[in-house]
Amino acid sequence: MQTSFSPEQLRDPDTRESNAILRSCVHCGFCTATCPTFVLLGDELDSPRGRIYLIKDMLEGGKPATPEVVKHVDRCLSCLSCMTTCPSGVHYMHLVDHARTYIEQTYTRPWPERMLRRALGMLLPYPGRFRLALRGASLARPLRGLIPGASMTAQRLRAMLALAPTSLPPAAGTPRPQIHPAEGTRRGRVALLTGCAQKVLAPSINAATIRLLTRMGIEVVVTAEQGCCGALNHHMGQHDPAMALARANIEAWTREIEGEGLDAIVINASGCGTTVKDYGFMFRTEAPELAEKAAVVSARARDISEVLLEFGYQPSRPAPGLEVAYHAACSLQHGQKITAAPKQLLARAGFTLREPAEAHLCCGSAGTYNLMQPAIAGQLRERKLENLRRTGASMVASGNIGCLTQLGGEDGMPAVHTVELLDWMAGGPRPAGMPAA
Repeated sequence: MQTSFSPEQLRDPDTRESNAILRSCVHCGFCTATCPTFVLLGDELDSPRGRIYLIKDMLEGGKPATPEVVKHVDRCLSCLSCMTTCPSGVHYMHLVDHARTYIEQTYTRPWPERMLRRALGMLLPYPGRFRLALRGASLARPLRGLIPGASMTAQRLRAMLALAPTSLPPAAGTPRPQIHPAEGTRRGRVALLTGCAQKVLAPSINAATIRLLTRMGIEVVVTAEQGCCGALNHHMGQHDPAMALARANIEAWTREIEGEGLDAIVINASGCGTTVKDYGFMFRTEAPELAEKAAVVSARARDISEVLLEFGYQPSRPAPGLEVAYHAACSLQHGQKITAAPKQLLARAGFTLREPAEAHLCCGSAGTYNLMQPAIAGQLRERKLENLRRTGASMVASGNIGCLTQLGGEDGMPAVHTVELLDWMAGGPRPAGMPAA
């Protein structure tokens, strides 16, 4: 694709990077076949190729984002299926992230949307605030059918209340900052990203991760200074808050790396993993010392499935005789290119795996997408659930809290994190989210 950025524009590192990405696109259209929004809506502007044209025109012109550009960029899930499909290696993720930051800097959204986006950015990354917000939402949940109108604001309010859990796990179940010693001879030392929303919605995932790793002889460090990875803010174009959250993690993990050392930074929410593995890029233009720290952190980041394979996970219980439908989270299969490891581990643990049709398509969760674009997210959820049910399995396993929340809940399927199933088969407790025996 030809571009015509001025020399002055190209002095900006983000514009320079976007220019290189745009020029790598050859308009082939392979991405349209695997883009969830194009598959649903059939609009070229709701395909990666169409959005690339819109972003190119916006950035080249140096003009504020228009309502049309905002609409179609906002509809992008950042599922990154297009990057798996693209034969030219177009790094769409970095392009759309730049576009979102640019939109937030140049476009004034309607005030209800501004308030909602600001609230999400100030609540979701902070477990204490998020827990309080969910308690309020659970009280209002029975009233969601009384919210009138078909406006986007009304749809979003109904979606938020529908997703609110009727009850929350106790905060006491959340792993505290400490060092969890390895059982027996120490074979490795890792830090665990405990996350933000996951700590509130399903602290059992972190607990299972710690039990499993320490049982395998791996010391697990939960640092006090870490927090949200920054992905939720980052994908809403909230650049400064995202960078502040990421910077805190980088500094916390660097102290451990430079101290006793870390074999890996373990991440059990694949949406977070994709972002942490991108810290090196996100901080590439920061002060050299910080940029180097970020690059080291990115290089140490590992999905839990990668670490379990590396350290030789083995079950200790007999095969359970259960069929499990494996849902490949987009951030894992497209963002991190991890496709085989979780399935290998589940099979090793004795589960019979069933893979659904259209496994490459997003379930519609995508961070805050199911709150901001509830109609499209709802269609994708029903499509995904239909394909999962057709496998005949009684439950779903996945490696991302957003997908588990989207596919479980009201009218969904029992959905359990992969690591909880692996921990169970290696001596841990039976996961609470499983169907009755």
